Amino acid sequence: MVTTTSTTNSQFNTGAKGTDKVAAQAGTNENRDMFTKLLVAQIQNQDPLAPQDPTTYVNQLSQLSQTESLQNLSQMTSANASILQSMQTLAMGSQVGSEVTVATDTLKLDGGTVRGSIQLNGASSATSLVLTGQDGQQHTIELGAHGSGSQSFTIDPDALGLPPGTYAIQARPSDGTSPQIEVAARLNSVRVANGGVVLQVANIGEVTPSSITGFNGKTES
Repeated sequence: MVTTTSTTNSQFNTGAKGTDKVAAQAGTNENRDMFTKLLVAQIQNQDPLAPQDPTTYVNQLSQLSQTESLQNLSQMTSANASILQSMQTLAMGSQVGSEVTVATDTLKLDGGTVRGSIQLNGASSATSLVLTGQDGQQHTIELGAHGSGSQSFTIDPDALGLPPGTYAIQARPSDGTSPQIEVAARLNSVRVANGGVVLQVANIGEVTPSSITGFNGKTES
């Protein structure tokens, strides 16, 4: 099956952000015009016998300039964030079809074998991998002793009698800690949603880029 990177939302967001930028610029121009009119009216209507200190007008103009600078800085920051997001989407999109390693606490089983690892914080005399189904039933896989670091595991649903479905997954080493679990799976697609990049990963579902802990290269078809 051929997977593609979704760009429709990205194009829509780009257009929307462009409209927002025009609207923001129009608002800035309106504020400037209003300020100028108020300043002129203030000067025209001041008491000739007790004119206002010119320093006051200079301070007001300085405040306007500072406000416009802050607005321009905000617009530039938003534009840079949009560019970075587009670059991130393109970079992630080029990895579609690759095997990635994802930090996760849930797993979707469909009959295929799943490989992963437990990042042990210290040596463990025995580690249990516990999968809890949506029905609340727990399935325990006993792993051997292992030193600190990455302890690999394989889940074969057929051999373990695990029906297809979504499972919570948890590692229980002998030291009582809750180490991170990483699963190796295929990156199926990348899309932009709600202002962020979302990745669709086999056996896991949708994740954010921050959940990816490694790119392992293209998988065989």
